[in-house]
Amino acid sequence: MIVFKELDPVLHSQLRLAVMSVLMREKEAEFTALKEMTNATAGNLSVQINKLKEAEYIEVTKQFKDNYPQTICRITGKGSAAFQNYVKSIQTYFHTGRKS
Repeated sequence: MIVFKELDPVLHSQLRLAVMSVLMREKEAEFTALKEMTNATAGNLSVQINKLKEAEYIEVTKQFKDNYPQTICRITGKGSAAFQNYVKSIQTYFHTGRKS
């Protein structure tokens, strides 16, 4: 019997997964940089960032830099662990059908 691991529904979204992938590499990123890297609209990115924040996968800091608003997203320990678990879980789907 093949057992597929359950995939985290918070991360099982293309844009949220893209944001988390960037943050796994960079540890933190500014909103406009995430918008450019993911090719997302500001509204959609904002919604997805809020979902990641509610799950405590990222921390969001709002501040001003040179009189302009700036939003910084940082991955949390919980978010890093969830991402690593997601990758391990999805790998079980790739190895299905292979004989050891």
